[in-house]
Amino acid sequence: MKKGIHPEYVETNVICACGNTFKVMSNKSELHVESCDKCHPFYCGTKDGMGASKAGRVEKFNRKYGFDKKN
Repeated sequence: MKKGIHPEYVETNVICACGNTFKVMSNKSELHVESCDKCHPFYCGTKDGMGASKAGRVEKFNRKYGFDKKN
């Protein structure tokens, strides 16, 4: 690496909108984010994610092509 052209790599304090704080390494001293692993619905378990919508699509496909009927 050439000297004098790269930004300084420092420990960064990340502050979430929910109030959670944690430390990472970056070239900025402080970062503000809207969601983190503590408040994002997918990570904290308050939202199912993609499972429910996929199940509905599979059932719709099976009904459309007659795979749900018993032979």
